[in-house]
Amino acid sequence: MKPSITQVPRTATIRLRGWPFDLAATLGSGQVFHWHPWQDGFAGLIGEEPVFVAQPEPGRLVCSEGRENLVQHYLGLDHDMERIVSSFPQDDTTLHTAIRWCPGLRLIRQPAWECLATFITSSLKQVPHIRQIALRLRERFGRRITAPGLPTQYSYPTPEAMAAAGESALRACGLGYRAAFLERSAATVAAGDISLDEVAALPDSEAAAALCRLHGVGEKIAACALLFGWERHGAFPIDVWIERALRELYFTKKRKVTAKRIRHFAITHFGPARGYAQQFLFHWARITGCGQKS
Repeated sequence: MKPSITQVPRTATIRLRGWPFDLAATLGSGQVFHWHPWQDGFAGLIGEEPVFVAQPEPGRLVCSEGRENLVQHYLGLDHDMERIVSSFPQDDTTLHTAIRWCPGLRLIRQPAWECLATFITSSLKQVPHIRQIALRLRERFGRRITAPGLPTQYSYPTPEAMAAAGESALRACGLGYRAAFLERSAATVAAGDISLDEVAALPDSEAAAALCRLHGVGEKIAACALLFGWERHGAFPIDVWIERALRELYFTKKRKVTAKRIRHFAITHFGPARGYAQQFLFHWARITGCGQKS
């Protein structure tokens, strides 16, 4: 049942200091796909915790009472952005233009399985389509969650629920050929053949190799999962969109640049926090249309 207009979530205040933060840009930057506009803010789930969060002014967030620490952790508000940005090449005017365009962007700390499974479903799809699929999966196979003053929401399905649903049911959610990848990966995780907790303890290269053992997980999806689900800021996912943007922004005078060279450039040019560089560039390019000429 939809909450009545008199119902509002009880809220607490989070004061923001130092580096800017932009809630709407962060939630809308292609990292997560399940937050809803709600009462001048957003309603969503952090794991299975229903949360309201809004930014009524640049230096202040309001969120569901009792969820302050959870929200701050999820939104990466403790990330040392001055240190991260200072680690980038200072002569890279392109990257610093992207940062100035949206300095309040943060990398979100997502639940690992939710992040991994979402990016398995996202290959070669635009953000609105990914969102439709993610919400459909939640509604059909997740747990129904209600809270006062918030809309009814659904948790992201567990590996066990995905595996039990089967390929046909997943395909009916609009996944196409990715349904087989998701069903088999879910079954592998549910059976304990790959432990996501153990992946968390591995160095980046070994963690990526472990994730690539899952069906439908290649280098790009593994990098997305490591960056957004395991907070590995050295991961730099390269899909067709960011590859086009890198070619257009950094290799405009070179006709033949291989994908291998693009990957090498990304790893060596942007520094240890290159995952943040990727997100600034990806968001800027997606919103402004850079990299869509090919």
